[in-house]
Amino acid sequence: MISFNNTEIAFKHKTNADLRRANFLFSVMASPGLVKAGKGTTSFFLNMGLPIQGMIKATIFKQFCGGETIEECTPTINSMWKNHVGTILDYSVEGKESPEDFEATTNEIIATITKAKNNEGIPFAVFKITGIAEFAILEKANASVSDLSETEKTAYDLVVERVNRICKSAYDSQVPVFIDAEETWIQDTIDRICHQMMEVYNKETAIVFNTVQMYRHDRLAFLRDSVAWATTQQLHYGVKLVRGAYMEKERNRAAEKGYVDPIQPNKAACDNDYNDALTFLADHIDHIALCAGTHNEDSSAFLADLLDKKGIDKTDKRIYFAQLLGMSDHISYNLAHAGYNVAKYVPYGPVKEVIPYLFRRADENTSVKGQTGRELSLIRQEKQRRRL
Repeated sequence: MISFNNTEIAFKHKTNADLRRANFLFSVMASPGLVKAGKGTTSFFLNMGLPIQGMIKATIFKQFCGGETIEECTPTINSMWKNHVGTILDYSVEGKESPEDFEATTNEIIATITKAKNNEGIPFAVFKITGIAEFAILEKANASVSDLSETEKTAYDLVVERVNRICKSAYDSQVPVFIDAEETWIQDTIDRICHQMMEVYNKETAIVFNTVQMYRHDRLAFLRDSVAWATTQQLHYGVKLVRGAYMEKERNRAAEKGYVDPIQPNKAACDNDYNDALTFLADHIDHIALCAGTHNEDSSAFLADLLDKKGIDKTDKRIYFAQLLGMSDHISYNLAHAGYNVAKYVPYGPVKEVIPYLFRRADENTSVKGQTGRELSLIRQEKQRRRL
């Protein structure tokens, strides 16, 4: 069994100053009160136009983001690849709504694909459909495109055209691209468009990847049906498997609108479905490509052990592990050191524009049980090891 306890390997790429910064940030995140106060103060200062972006960039931004532009991410890309950890460039600007913004974001995503072309240190690209589409159109189309008016159908077709442009660029460059999962009330639309792209671009290999959130109790059945569909169509099904990111919002909306909660009854059920999905996908390796996006040590070890049991080479490019930049280095770097395929999401964008992403990282590290404590413990172990 692989071990994630070697802090020398986990933090080899970190300077002492990096460790001190990480120790400070995760110590703050250990306190929900400090996180709440820090978010409020940051928002206030930014809204007042006070010059605090430099401070943000030197602290939490530097921990969780690669830079403000693709080129600013190059040192992070190179540093990680020296340790055999790949990069997934994630343009993390949110909240745009105009057609001009959607076009600009589409072009930026294509630029990340261009950066990845012929660069083995950047094995994937990624995007959110909400970055290039009106949320209301995606929501109304969730049940059926036929529900749209002629004007809405025109807007929807533009969304599909943008997605197709991105996926064609990925296909032409042979850079697999993840389409991220989002809220249940737009996810059927995302799945529909994603499968539409797979029909065009996944005939020879998995270029387009759908994202499946296993904190939903219906996703294991969906995954099985999707792989069966792809196999029948003689396609390669690309899947990024995650637990999910919208649990509180999903539960609140289900309670408010009076429909069945789509979320698993408890964490154990989610963990079981996640690992069952890994087993199912390993059993269908000839028809799939998998990126296991997880910060969970048990699931990471489970998949590593599963590859060994199934006789699947750990270097097989159809199987990747992935984590977020600034988190779970003990998983990423120990897996990479052991020879597995590993990549990290590297968010980037102007400091002010990625604040919502940074706030989510702070909230996640505050709310996920044991996560901040584990990060702090490992950082402090490595600081002590270096002192000795």
